Formats: sequence, C-alpha cells, structure tokens
Amino acid sequence: MKLDSLHALNVERAARRAAMLVTDLDDGSQRVVREAEIPADPLADILARRLASGKSGLVEVEGRQFFLTVQVPAVRLVLIGAVHISQALCPMATAVDLSVSVIDPRTAFATPERFPEVPLLPLWPDEALAGPVPPLDRYCAVAALTHDPKIDDPALIAALKAECFYVGALGSRKTHAARVERLSQAGLSPEQIARIEAPIGLDIGAVSPAEIAVSILAQIVSALRGGGPRAVKGGGPA
Repeated sequence: MKLDSLHALNVERAARRAAMLVTDLDDGSQRVVREAEIPADPLADILARRLASGKSGLVEVEGRQFFLTVQVPAVRLVLIGAVHISQALCPMATAVDLSVSVIDPRTAFATPERFPEVPLLPLWPDEALAGPVPPLDRYCAVAALTHDPKIDDPALIAALKAECFYVGALGSRKTHAARVERLSQAGLSPEQIARIEAPIGLDIGAVSPAEIAVSILAQIVSALRGGGPRAVKGGGPA
C-alpha cells in the first residue's frame, strides 16, 4: 500500500468514517474512495454493495480485476435501560460483533451482576453521552428501552441529532404518539422523529424479553446492511 493511501485511510479511520482502497490488479494503481464519494465513483454500485457487506474482496469490471479493501468503523450499540430485554440483547449483539454498552441511572438495575463483561454506565443519558461514552455517530445504533421519558427522550434526541444509523424505542403506538409530541416540543423535525423505529423491533410476534431482543437485533442488522427496516414494522410490548 502506498504511503499516501495509508495516510488517507488512517485519517478516515480516526474520524470513524468508512472508506475503501481500490487496487487495480492490472496496473497496480490505487485510490482511496471515501464513503461520501461513492455515489460519484465509476464503480459506485459495486462499492456500495461492498460497503454494505463490510467485506473486502476481488471484483471484475469490464475485464479488469480490482481488489476492494473495505474499511468500516466498528459498529456500536448503545442500550438505554438496564432491563431484561437488554440482558438478553447484550450477548446476542456481541455475537454479531457489535460493541455494546448500557446506560441507566437506576443503580438497582445497572449492576455488574446483571450485566457481566458489558460496559455499564449508571448515569443519566445526557451526562453519559456528554462524557464517558464516545460521541454518537452514523455507525451507532441506539435502543431506548426504559419506558421512562426522563431517561429515554434525551438519548433519542442525541441519537437523532447525531444521525445514528438506527434509533429504536420501546412502547406501543399510543406511547409513541405521546413521545412524538414531546420530541416535537423539544425542537426535532417530523423527518427526524420519523426515523425512530417504534414500536421497536421487527414484527415477529415476540413476547418474551429474549424474543423481543431477537426482533431488535434483526432490525438493527437490517438497517446496517441496507435492508430497509422501516418496510417491516411492529414488535415490542405496550
């Protein structure tokens, strides 16, 4: 790899932005394509698919071979609420290589015994997201699971403003209607609020905390891989 390409990739890595190194195997030339540059690239469709998969590999275009080295930031999942669903979701999310953390100011719930080996912050979300937790970004998913507006709403506002790729909230449609009103009064636009997956999770008829966790994780993976989770709504208890 050429030094200028390595430097460019390191800059994107440090900023938690996706990028791709395109190596022409016929002549050895290389170029770095940043995520924002993909739509205008001659290989746009191929690069977009590779970015969605997160996997590097060999492709052939019009008789020429290219190796695409995909660099994608580690995907983070921030769970708001040290609840039963979170307990079930943490090991599932870790198994698919998501970096998981849990935020809940209620110290009776946010204990290492209930969440072994999980970064746990017994803080209010606005305090945690302004300090110990790295800033939210487009490679973060946020799931608000407490049913308590004092805890969930600040996290949802922060996630929407940071343009997290996935934002979900537990609750019935009636609960969400009241949430929409509160978030509107807080200054969020209808377009921002519409990004919230609520009721959270794919509609698989989930009942138990573990089943709801499965539906949430499936929806997050669908959003991450470009599957359009908003096409299938539902899930989650009232």
